[in-house]
Amino acid sequence: MLSAASMGAFLAGILLQVPLLYKSAAVVALVSLAIGLRVINVLRGYRYTVWIMAAVVAGMLYPEAFKSWGPVELRNKWLMLVIIQMVMFGMGIQMKLNDFSGLGRTGKGVVIGLLCHFSVMPLMGWLLTRIFHFEPEIAAGIILIGSTSSGLASNVMVYLARANLILSVVVTAMATMAAPFFTPLLMKLLAGTLIKIDVVNMMMEIIKIVIVPIGAALLHDYLKNASSKGIRVIIVLFIVAVFWLAALPLGWWNFLSENITSAHLLQSIEIFGFLLGAVIAGIVYHLLAQLYPRLDNVMPYCSMFGIIYFTTVTTAAGHENLLKTGWLLFLCSVLHNAAGYFFGYWLARLFRLDKNSSRTIAFEVGLQNAGMASGLAAGMGKLGTLGLPAAVFSPWMNISGSILANFWRKHPVQDVEEEADAITNIELKLKESV
Repeated sequence: MLSAASMGAFLAGILLQVPLLYKSAAVVALVSLAIGLRVINVLRGYRYTVWIMAAVVAGMLYPEAFKSWGPVELRNKWLMLVIIQMVMFGMGIQMKLNDFSGLGRTGKGVVIGLLCHFSVMPLMGWLLTRIFHFEPEIAAGIILIGSTSSGLASNVMVYLARANLILSVVVTAMATMAAPFFTPLLMKLLAGTLIKIDVVNMMMEIIKIVIVPIGAALLHDYLKNASSKGIRVIIVLFIVAVFWLAALPLGWWNFLSENITSAHLLQSIEIFGFLLGAVIAGIVYHLLAQLYPRLDNVMPYCSMFGIIYFTTVTTAAGHENLLKTGWLLFLCSVLHNAAGYFFGYWLARLFRLDKNSSRTIAFEVGLQNAGMASGLAAGMGKLGTLGLPAAVFSPWMNISGSILANFWRKHPVQDVEEEADAITNIELKLKESV
């Protein structure tokens, strides 16, 4: 009811040319709609999408409000790093070590999924930048989101579509682990002429924002069923991590910086510190989860909040660029996403995967990790340009994924046995006709 009333106020504000009225009404309408969809079973799956839309609208209409809050700079590099790690940790909570055990059963599908994902989407992003002449950093952002791993949203869509969930989970896990290697190399090859790409530095950033928080989440999962020997090893690592990190502000980091001349070696030591931090975070979170069993259920909402935060701040930072290229970027998001679904499905069929697995590959190829792209853009200090495509692509990916998942859910694939019988019957008929 509040959403409907706010929409009426929005239209009135547009007709009467009252900016204060239509701006505030637009934000209230979307926020109240996102809350209200909870009670409509058919539309509950679109709540997150509406929240993202509300974030984009708020960032566009009130750009100055999302640049800083008092002394806090909302685009501060370290604040962004902490939030993106929280997002990835919340996603990692949904992953299990057992997910990787499905690799043996789905090996062929995983290889096809990874090859399609890290070829179709980066190349399609590059092609779109050749067709539409964006500014170099925005063009690089389109290639960046195409070069990231698939997000956990693909697992949700596969589940809704009743496709091959085991294959989806394994492909997502493997793509995430492969991202530190593939994403920087693809960016260097396809976007190296648009912006300066430091492959090693980008690799280190991906480890910080993806591998470290997901590693902490997997450690929490490991501790649920760890043996006594395994727990002893983790305790030793915890003690080492505490002493190492406690020594850094006491002069240990200054000593290392002064005595190590190699920048890459110093970066490696920094990553080692982050990995030790992941050990502490995983153990502390595990202890908290034992005290508060529902904590695992809360973390995905923290991830959702983090992505909404990123979307709002990115939109505010790129406000001027969006006014100039917003509709064109949206068109690119539709084409990019559709190409992922189309080529993902039909390439999987070409490699003789069954229909359910091919549907899974379509989602794994078509849905990108916008959070990773935003985190990398923030780390490079180019959130308003390099990170802008991620803010535009993310809402559409959720909308299109939900529509396709619900369509396939209503049109399930025949059971494998039924499909084999059908093929056999067709072959017999052909032989009879011959």
